[in-house]
Amino acid sequence: MIKNKSKNLKIKRQANSRRFSLKMKWSIGTGIGVLLIYGIFSILLFQSFSNLLLRQEQQYAQDALTVAQNKLASLKHEFNSANVAGLLSSDVDLVHEDHEHHKNLYSNDVFVTLSRKNIGVSVYNRQRQQVFASRSVPVKFTAKSKTQTTFLAQEGVHVFVKRSPVYSKAGHHLLGYVQVTNRLVDYDATRGKLILIFLVFGLTAALASALLGYVLAAWLLRPIDLINETIEKINQADAQNDPVANVRVPVASHHDELTELSQLFNIMLDRMQRYIEQQQQFVEDVSHELRTPVAIIQGHLELLNRWGKDDPQVLEESIAASLQEINRMKSLVQEMLDLSRAEQVEIHFKNELSDAREVALQVFNNFKMIHPDFSFVMDNDLEEKTLVKIYRNHLEQVLIILMDNAVKYSKERLEIHLSVSKNSRYVEIAVQDFGEGISQDDINKVFDRFYRVDKARSRGKGGNGLGLSIAKRLIEGYHGQLTLESVLGQGSIFRIFVPLNIEAESLPAEDK
Repeated sequence: MIKNKSKNLKIKRQANSRRFSLKMKWSIGTGIGVLLIYGIFSILLFQSFSNLLLRQEQQYAQDALTVAQNKLASLKHEFNSANVAGLLSSDVDLVHEDHEHHKNLYSNDVFVTLSRKNIGVSVYNRQRQQVFASRSVPVKFTAKSKTQTTFLAQEGVHVFVKRSPVYSKAGHHLLGYVQVTNRLVDYDATRGKLILIFLVFGLTAALASALLGYVLAAWLLRPIDLINETIEKINQADAQNDPVANVRVPVASHHDELTELSQLFNIMLDRMQRYIEQQQQFVEDVSHELRTPVAIIQGHLELLNRWGKDDPQVLEESIAASLQEINRMKSLVQEMLDLSRAEQVEIHFKNELSDAREVALQVFNNFKMIHPDFSFVMDNDLEEKTLVKIYRNHLEQVLIILMDNAVKYSKERLEIHLSVSKNSRYVEIAVQDFGEGISQDDINKVFDRFYRVDKARSRGKGGNGLGLSIAKRLIEGYHGQLTLESVLGQGSIFRIFVPLNIEAESLPAEDK
């Protein structure tokens, strides 16, 4: 046993070393889930902000191009350094002069537009030669016959470029070209800050949700931990001390599915304990019941072996007693087989039907014939064939057990009442006697195996204490009930409730 325990502990340690706990899975899954949701939300928000900022920068470049075109279109001759500078350079220089000139500058939308940060305006003549530049031009100029927009990267900075030809207002002839470049420094910086903010907040939210998920999982899954601890205690307990008897799962007050699981686990342990006790009691009772007839037979055989072979009277008495005990053993074995089969009726006889009225009448008439000294009274409310969900032989066997039990324990008033009735779901059959009765302490025990209210008188009447156990398990196997009402010294009433065959009850009378 010690070797097996050490082996089980070793297996358990190996299992624990490989185990990835549900709490960790829950916390990691929660963190990943929050991170994914936050990531999708952040991407959408980031794209929205980026598009808004980009449209704003594009609008700045478009405004600068429009202003430059309108200003330069007033010229009559081809662009050159002199005429372009005369229009643009002096006003652009106002940006760098003292505050008194700012009013003149900001009252003119041309110079407000051209002097924006990172906006560069360059002007080219018809030969594509540069004649003016407000700032250094980061992008090489290429002439186009119509307005062109380009978005590119230069030295790690995005640049938005717009190029357009300029025509004179008077003769609408080509004067030259204008190129506006907008270095998106603020745009790139803002995007970088947004990415950093989203990453920091995303990781923080994922870690916080993972931690919260772990704490919440540890709290919610506490009943499972208690079940594991209970199972471990059962496994580590000594089998001889009946470990199931005193080990139960503490039930939390959460009133959720896991609390219900703990309660069901405790119910299962109670059932296991009951089965263990029944098994032990069954083995003890069978051993005790078989020991007596075996001892009696052995005693008679030894008596015959010593001197009874030559004594006809002793020989006859010993043979008769041995045969009687053999019949008792045969009866006991048969009842044990019946009890075993009674626990499997739902498997083998679940679709069987029988007529409750016919079976009850047959058993009643049989007992009237074999017990003429008794007065049998029958109250039958079933006026026609009534099908119930039970195998005919089993219903007959249960009624025989109850009627025989009533006959055995009727002492003075030799009268047995049998009543049959039905309701919407069950057929009720009651067997009433006016005999010894059963005390309240014994009522809940009479259906146990080998239990006898009075063992001495029961054995004298030929009972093994299995009849009522067989009857109860047969009826319960068909989802019925067997109940007992009794008053000591006044008699007992056994009632069986057998399920009706609802389909047959719903048919017209001529179809039954």
